[in-house]
Amino acid sequence: MHKRPTSSPSLMKPSTTSINSFYSFLTHGVDDLDRAFSSNTFMSLQFLQRAVSLLRALHSQLTHLVNKLHLPVGEKWLDEYMDESSRLWDACHAIKLAISGMENYCSAGTGMVSAVDEWRRNPNPHSTRQVMRAIAASRREAMALEEENRVLVETRIEPLSLRFDDRSPMESKLHGFNGFRGVLYALRNASSFLLMILVWGSVSCWSALSCNEAMDASSASLFFGSGFMVSMARLQQRVVAEMEAVDGRPGIMMYEFRRAKAAAEELKEELDRVAGMGCESDGMGGGLRERVEVLKGWFGTLRSGTENLVGQLDDFFDEIVEGRKKLSDLCSHR
Repeated sequence: MHKRPTSSPSLMKPSTTSINSFYSFLTHGVDDLDRAFSSNTFMSLQFLQRAVSLLRALHSQLTHLVNKLHLPVGEKWLDEYMDESSRLWDACHAIKLAISGMENYCSAGTGMVSAVDEWRRNPNPHSTRQVMRAIAASRREAMALEEENRVLVETRIEPLSLRFDDRSPMESKLHGFNGFRGVLYALRNASSFLLMILVWGSVSCWSALSCNEAMDASSASLFFGSGFMVSMARLQQRVVAEMEAVDGRPGIMMYEFRRAKAAAEELKEELDRVAGMGCESDGMGGGLRERVEVLKGWFGTLRSGTENLVGQLDDFFDEIVEGRKKLSDLCSHR
């Protein structure tokens, strides 16, 4: 009778060490993201950029790990990886589409600032009407962006089921393919977590998910690689708590976007005050000049930050394509 060869501890150690290193990398990455979290600048572009960076780093770590696991050619593990990388692609494409829509809002904001500057230099009925039209256009763009993003969530993102799976699978399943299935399970949960942060920050926050899908840290701790699950549960609970404290209806949570909208409203209030006092000369608009400069700053930060996010996502698309080709070639012995 043919006996299956047994693996000695010395032969298993490299794979085990590599897998433990992946879990350690994941845990430290989430903990670093937790330390970067700030209630004062909730969902800032810097925080969202860190989330994308971690998402990319985890995917890269997984593709490198495969080389060390000596996985069997032509087995299901490749299909499972392909399914997960496709989900990453679809979610990030929807997120990129939403972020790219921010350009129109930034352009409308820039037009509003220019109109106010012209009005300050040469106040007259025509320039006043131009300012009012520019303010109305900026408001419309913000409303249109949030509505388009809400629809995007419903049609493109919700079907992807970005849900936590804190029900620990059977340990034997997690150890399948030299531990690859456990790593892929970890990546899927971490990716869902990071993608939800990106969706809430840059696309739209939908309250049903934020309230009902919070991960339970005590349940998460049952998973054998519990460190990263507990870290994710802790950070998610912080994010959800902060999100529920934000006034107003759910929408784009990005800090810079919310500040730009608030600055635009403050500018309009200052314009109404100045107009009500009959102060339509450049010398009487000190407060107005300050509001304009603040608004310029927020729109500049918003434009550059969202362009950076789109660039990061484009790079990630290239990395996904490269990872899929690399693992396919590995199975083909090319």
